[in-house]
Amino acid sequence: MDTLSSFIHLNRRHALAAVGALALAGLAGPAWSSEEAPEAFIGRITNDTLNTIKADKALRSGDIQKLMQLVDNQLMPHVNFRRMTALATGPAWRSATPEQQKRLQDEFKILLVRTYSGALSQITDQVVVVKPLRRGQDDKNLVVNTEVRGKGDPIQLDYRLEKTPGQGSGWMIFDLNVLGVWLVENYRNQFTKEINAGGIDALIASLAARNKSNAKPA
Repeated sequence: MDTLSSFIHLNRRHALAAVGALALAGLAGPAWSSEEAPEAFIGRITNDTLNTIKADKALRSGDIQKLMQLVDNQLMPHVNFRRMTALATGPAWRSATPEQQKRLQDEFKILLVRTYSGALSQITDQVVVVKPLRRGQDDKNLVVNTEVRGKGDPIQLDYRLEKTPGQGSGWMIFDLNVLGVWLVENYRNQFTKEINAGGIDALIASLAARNKSNAKPA
């Protein structure tokens, strides 16, 4: 197994906790004036996902294609995926061509959507507690702390958010912290090795190969 594959395999455990939280969080904090509070945002999107799964027999039974569609349509719109990909890629992102950036973003998205979908199919009785927000944080780099509770020890799960500008401003997720490990930092460490070995195109090829392998029937 190559280093990229090993890294992705390790993060399947992280993704289970992350998607479990997205599906099952249920405690929202108080609103800030007329805008949605970041705690309320996390509670809302997680409850929306949970309600969708409850109402659909195919989703409850683990239909991977429908789960992938759910993640893509219902969760990904709340993620600043371009920023997440750029941060994971590191300095090489700025020197990549627009086409390379698009290909890298597309392959990285497929990887995460499929990983999250597989995690959704394993959810059982987890619940999530959204902790009170630490005040005084920067709206461009705000962290909402939660805890996933079920069988076994609680799992720390934190969301890094940014406030979207303009009228009707809201929140977007651009990083996740599971058990003290930030997802973007983990991917950046591995992506850097791939880029140093063969450049952006080598990283894209590695992700594409992994996605092709994951798409094959078990």
